Amino acid sequence: MTLDDTLSLKDEGLSAYHQNHVKQGALGVFLLAVDEGRIPPGSVLIVEGLDRLSRAEPIQAQAQLAQIINAGITVVTASEGREYNRAGLKAQPMDLVYSLLVMIRSHEESDTKSKRVRAAIRRQCQGWINGSWRGIVRNGRDPQWTRIGEGNRFELVPERVTAIRLMIDMFRQGHGAVHIVRELTQRNLSITDAGNGAPHIYKIIRNRALIGERVLEVDGETYCLEGYYPPVLTPNEFAELQHLAEHRGRRKGKGEIPGIVTGLRITYCGYCGTAVVGQNNMGRNRKENGHPQDGHRRLLCVGYSQNTGCRIGGTCSVVPIERAVMNFCADQMNLTRLLDGDNGSTALAGRLAQARQHAKDLETQITRITDAMLSDTEEAPLAFARKARELEAQLAAEQKLVETLQHELAASSRNATPAVAEAWAALVSGVEELDYDARTRARQLVADTFSRIVVFRKGFDLANNPDDSIDLQLIAKHGNTRMLHIDRRTGAWRAAEDLEVSGDIPLPTVSTVV
Repeated sequence: MTLDDTLSLKDEGLSAYHQNHVKQGALGVFLLAVDEGRIPPGSVLIVEGLDRLSRAEPIQAQAQLAQIINAGITVVTASEGREYNRAGLKAQPMDLVYSLLVMIRSHEESDTKSKRVRAAIRRQCQGWINGSWRGIVRNGRDPQWTRIGEGNRFELVPERVTAIRLMIDMFRQGHGAVHIVRELTQRNLSITDAGNGAPHIYKIIRNRALIGERVLEVDGETYCLEGYYPPVLTPNEFAELQHLAEHRGRRKGKGEIPGIVTGLRITYCGYCGTAVVGQNNMGRNRKENGHPQDGHRRLLCVGYSQNTGCRIGGTCSVVPIERAVMNFCADQMNLTRLLDGDNGSTALAGRLAQARQHAKDLETQITRITDAMLSDTEEAPLAFARKARELEAQLAAEQKLVETLQHELAASSRNATPAVAEAWAALVSGVEELDYDARTRARQLVADTFSRIVVFRKGFDLANNPDDSIDLQLIAKHGNTRMLHIDRRTGAWRAAEDLEVSGDIPLPTVSTVV
């Protein structure tokens, strides 16, 4: 016979019990080649034993053996010298029974080992939680910014931690994954052994190992081992990071010029209440420095552009609005008045308490239904099971809300003032010069400071706007409101409250803003 060395397949280290050698290994490649007819009938597949072919549930393992045999291929076990093919099984049907017994024994052996390993891991986790054991749990992979040092304890890898901290700092500033990867590569830093990649960034940001915790799930039960790794972040820093990650779609700027007030889902039309978006015309005549003309960067009401209800047409330049917002917030007195209050922590705490109580009520209802189902000697009504599934789905959603509110409250308490005036002032020039990094940071400040920005493209009072101004309503996170009267040519602003007192313009009523 001729040995086909192109199909000498090895699945070293891949589990035959969990079928990894089929899902991602060489046996899967071989079975695909069988299905496609690339293995000619009459070929012979040599395996050490049937337990090497599969340790899955017997019915599944026998189906894989049958797939190979039905393709006209003979399977030979080297350890026993047995042959399995259609002709042999037809002549000796008991060989099929023998193969099934081997598969049953192999599966039971692996299943027993798996149960013993899981039981050992459970004991180790429970020992770590109650403080009676401080060893290493051999299960899964450890974060790549740690290594095992002296005393069989974990320690941080300095160069890897440097990369992780840079990645987190840039993420906090509002940079997207592509920009972070580019910066890490330029500095010859790597966050994983495999290099830098966008998926790695978001996985690491969510990893509780950053605060030293290891989370394991064993047989459906979750264990959280506190203090397992040396921490990279404090719990408050991690909570703030989770809050930012949950809103990353609102933070990331797009295009050559990141928007300061658009793309955050907080800017709306003052006339119809629909979203206001930015449009940059980059193809027309530019300034000498290569930047687009101020008038080529516009704000557009979606309700008007899509003919869905806004009757006030036209667009306006975003430049004077950006200039007014930056200069307004760069003044400490203005910013203090805007942010005066508890930063919304009281309201957040109230929402968190309500969510926790609702989750507790749902758990109580699920327990009652479960007890009723278990106490019923006859088959439990389908309505009970359906209701239990509905409540479990509601509980999962409520638990997610609790986690989100916890992150938001921690971030709020850590940053009593979202941004001091100096932070805004340092970015004014960069925003004006369309510097990418400065605009990205300013965008994050806007997201941290305001819950809503309402734009009146032709002023609060459409019938009487002699200055042809743009009027703006700024609503801070905890509800304080400031209104600006903006010169559409220079971006100079005046507080609309002062103008209203002098009788120059009327302020919009609450019902004006949706």
